[in-house]
Amino acid sequence: MAAHNELGLFGEQMAVEFLIQKGFTIREQNWRFQKAEVDIIAQKGSLLAVIEVKTRSTRFFGDPQQFIKEQKIKLLTKAVDHYVCALDLDVEVRFDVIGIVKNSMETSIIHLEDAFYHF
Repeated sequence: MAAHNELGLFGEQMAVEFLIQKGFTIREQNWRFQKAEVDIIAQKGSLLAVIEVKTRSTRFFGDPQQFIKEQKIKLLTKAVDHYVCALDLDVEVRFDVIGIVKNSMETSIIHLEDAFYHF
């Protein structure tokens, strides 16, 4: 497996553990709908958190969460709309980003709640 794939898997697992510690239940990982892949769908009470995980080995080009494009946001919102409707869920939906930097100098995690409003 390529190093960047291993780093991505590490980041997603770190994000899952982080969310569980915050009291979330993980409903889905790497859930797909059409062209969209949702990294994590987690729930805490009546809140459904849709999590995009961005893992990088350096901050040289900026923080990991800065790499989400408008097209990705559109795909995620369409996919999650389908998910909520198909399962007939009565939940509040929030889109979060978890940014992780992992290298020999640091391992850090940033959780941006309602992240799409921060771009």
